[in-house]
Amino acid sequence: MEEKGSSHGEYFVQREVLDELRLDEVAQKRTWTDSLNLGERVKESLRCSVPRLKQTVVSWVPVLGWLPKYSIRENAIGDLIAGCSVGIMHLPQGMAYALLASLPPVIGLYTSLFPVLVYFIFGTSRHLSIGTFAVMSIVIGGVTERLAPDSDFIVNGTNGSQFHNFEARDALRVKVACSLTVLTGIFQILFFVVRFGFVVTYLSEPLIRGYTTGSACHVCVSQLKYLFGVTPSRFTGPLSLIYTVVDICRMLPETQVPELVVSLVSLTVLIVAKEINDCYKQKLPMPIPVELIVIIAATIITHFCRLETKYKLDVVGPIPSGLQAPQVPDTSFFSEMIGDAFTVAIVGYAINISLGKTFGLKHGYKVDSNQELVALGLSNTIGSFFQCYSVTCSLSRSLIQESTGGKTQVAGVVSSIIVLITVLKIGALFEDLPKAILATIVFANLKGMFKQFMDVPMLWRTNKVDLLVWLVTLISTILLNLDLGLAVSIGFSMLTFIFRTQRPRYSILGHVPGTDLYLDTDAYGGTEEIPGIKIFRSSTTICYTNAEMYLEALQAKSGIEISKLLGAKKKRDATLKPKKEKAKAKTEEKTQQKQKAVRDMSILAISLTELTEDKVSAGLSQGNSADVTSTNGLSKGQVNSAYQHDSDLDTGCHGDENIYQEPHHGDEEKEGTCGSDVHSIILDISSTGFVDTVTTNTLKNIFRDFGEININIYLAGCQACVVEQLDTAGFFSESIPKSRLFVTVHDAVLHILKKLGLRDFVLDVPCSTPM
Repeated sequence: MEEKGSSHGEYFVQREVLDELRLDEVAQKRTWTDSLNLGERVKESLRCSVPRLKQTVVSWVPVLGWLPKYSIRENAIGDLIAGCSVGIMHLPQGMAYALLASLPPVIGLYTSLFPVLVYFIFGTSRHLSIGTFAVMSIVIGGVTERLAPDSDFIVNGTNGSQFHNFEARDALRVKVACSLTVLTGIFQILFFVVRFGFVVTYLSEPLIRGYTTGSACHVCVSQLKYLFGVTPSRFTGPLSLIYTVVDICRMLPETQVPELVVSLVSLTVLIVAKEINDCYKQKLPMPIPVELIVIIAATIITHFCRLETKYKLDVVGPIPSGLQAPQVPDTSFFSEMIGDAFTVAIVGYAINISLGKTFGLKHGYKVDSNQELVALGLSNTIGSFFQCYSVTCSLSRSLIQESTGGKTQVAGVVSSIIVLITVLKIGALFEDLPKAILATIVFANLKGMFKQFMDVPMLWRTNKVDLLVWLVTLISTILLNLDLGLAVSIGFSMLTFIFRTQRPRYSILGHVPGTDLYLDTDAYGGTEEIPGIKIFRSSTTICYTNAEMYLEALQAKSGIEISKLLGAKKKRDATLKPKKEKAKAKTEEKTQQKQKAVRDMSILAISLTELTEDKVSAGLSQGNSADVTSTNGLSKGQVNSAYQHDSDLDTGCHGDENIYQEPHHGDEEKEGTCGSDVHSIILDISSTGFVDTVTTNTLKNIFRDFGEININIYLAGCQACVVEQLDTAGFFSESIPKSRLFVTVHDAVLHILKKLGLRDFVLDVPCSTPM
């Protein structure tokens, strides 16, 4: 390659025109006959060595790979500060999100402790903060309230009074949550075994953001009862969110003013403080722990002012100190929560891997999607034995862990130590904390999710199909609840993918003068079509879903209707058939006459020879030497001039016969029948990544049908894997040789022009390179 300097840069390449056969020779195509068979692969996978064992163990337990290389000087201070910051956030969020899951607040603290330690060992992301999350909490809250409703724990008291046995209710709800968590972990581990991690790629970013925004609406509505101090009825199934909002609006006259005041004051403080954190995050060494400050202040004020007894504020209540002994989750609930567990497993993993890959790309390390399934699955499975509920990463805590200097998951260990100290020694001090404070903390942390509504104008400008997916996901999540909403959203997202696959952009390519580029003639005005050659391209893979549409678009774009042309050809052949038969009969008759004349002349010549011999014998007896000389000439096969007319008859058979010959109709088919001078079509299939049976048959039919009307078909830009698939499917034959495949469109064009003996006046490049 020779480069020339210019303002835009230029290059000049001189090479021969390459078809598929020549490419295999030049590029030295490899053969895969030496690949391992199934038995050899099994033996190879079972073969064990020390380096392979080490690699396997490190891949399954990533902490063994990075912890021995941990640099205290570079990472310790940042991880310590980040761990303290995240640990302080774990305390209020853990208790608040446990309330959202309809569980005792201490369960949220347990969930902020054990799963974090498990993820430290098995996780691959360095910046994710595993623990409680609003979306997961609202899903689990729906399950716990469905399987352990308040109505099942009404106890008749003395004097005909009734009250709720909240202790028994909370104990059963903890069992339900633990059962759901272990089943979720089992699902995630099974997903790892079958390498199910790729499925998250079908959950597009608009779908995930629309789903989390809809979930935020559910979270918001579920916390309104704590803000207003009312107890609405519980609704399940589709439209339950709407019914709950209507019921809360109906109960607004019963609002508890003290709880509303506490909620508004704490919410105002939280919002203002968070805005200050955002404005001065570059100057502050760590964010102001406003949530912890609000919790401590509210607890102190409620305790010393006795607000619980004076104004009947709903408080957290007794919080047990210390850790509970591990218990095996109750498996009897599994049949009633399989669908919910599957939803939690998918949603939790999708949120975790999407945020983890974002941090990985930003900081330059790899997040293993399948290993993340193991990490989450074990975090949930092991955590369920210690009264934890399902976990995933939290966006707000993860951002804090990254922004405060966290470099590794050692920050998670530091945050777990802070939570452990709280559970062991400090937890009992928060018994007088109003639940309204926890509700306002949930509200304040929904800010990031509600800001996702700004996706709507952005998607309107950039991609309206993604906007439609976002809106359908949001609406279905709000109206159909989180489980059915997710299913509908995934189904709709797949439909849009199928629709876009079935509706690709088809185009005719034109040549950019002076280059080897071929671009869409509709999109680029400076392109020129090459006379007699149509170059057709599809924007997507040709497969069974769009193969018929591909053929229709080819005919429409090229202006050649195969069915009409084949019909016209059949009519013309039917018209010419009698003439051909008549000409053939006449030819046979002429041939027979000729053969008869030859036979007659042969008989006549023999008769003349015999007569001459008789005369010679008579002449010898009379001594006539002149006649002898003449008869010697006849004896050598010369024809006597007296019978010259027979020779003329033979010649006349050739000169006068009028044998019918079929005229050449190639030009008529191209110009008269086709209505154009197209003689070649190049199919640019560079966008095709695979072919199936339908695609193979469609391409065969294109070669056959267009060939019948004297139009040659060529393929260009065919990927190596596609060539192998076509070869395996028996696509190539004598009628479709590999010489019809070319590396680029330009190679195919040069080949056609050279084959026709035309000088490439259009491309301004002489077609003289050797084939």
